[in-house]
Amino acid sequence: MSETQLSPEAYRRLQSELEDLTTRGRVEIAQAIEAARALGDLSENGDYHAAKDTQGKMEARIRQLQALLADAVVVDAPSGTHHERVTTGVVVDLRYEGDDAVERYLIGSIEERREDVTVLSPGSPLGQALMGKKPGESVEYEAPSGTLRVEIVSIGV
Repeated sequence: MSETQLSPEAYRRLQSELEDLTTRGRVEIAQAIEAARALGDLSENGDYHAAKDTQGKMEARIRQLQALLADAVVVDAPSGTHHERVTTGVVVDLRYEGDDAVERYLIGSIEERREDVTVLSPGSPLGQALMGKKPGESVEYEAPSGTLRVEIVSIGV
């Protein structure tokens, strides 16, 4: 697995989520499974099957978080509001060739998600094309529909 760059805030949030799932979450799901078992025949016990399904999803998230945090590199988010080049942690405003609309992306891990902006992985074709570029520059990248060209309108936080 490759390293994932995370802001200190996202790293703390993910560590907290992992701790909560491995302590409170496991206790609660074990109690729910035990309560469902007490209801009798497990083959027709919807509560039991739902609790086991929830347990499986929770354990999958725990494994995902453990792997992510083991390979995470904590990086300070860029400071200020103006940036010269596209790097991990910045917000980039892009305009696709032939379109007047400006789209906004946060360059980083999906775990850095914010409500107001779409996350773009620096390892994606577009992310790779943007890295190190300046506002006003245009880049091309290969998309499933063919080669696309975008202009970097601005870079911020």
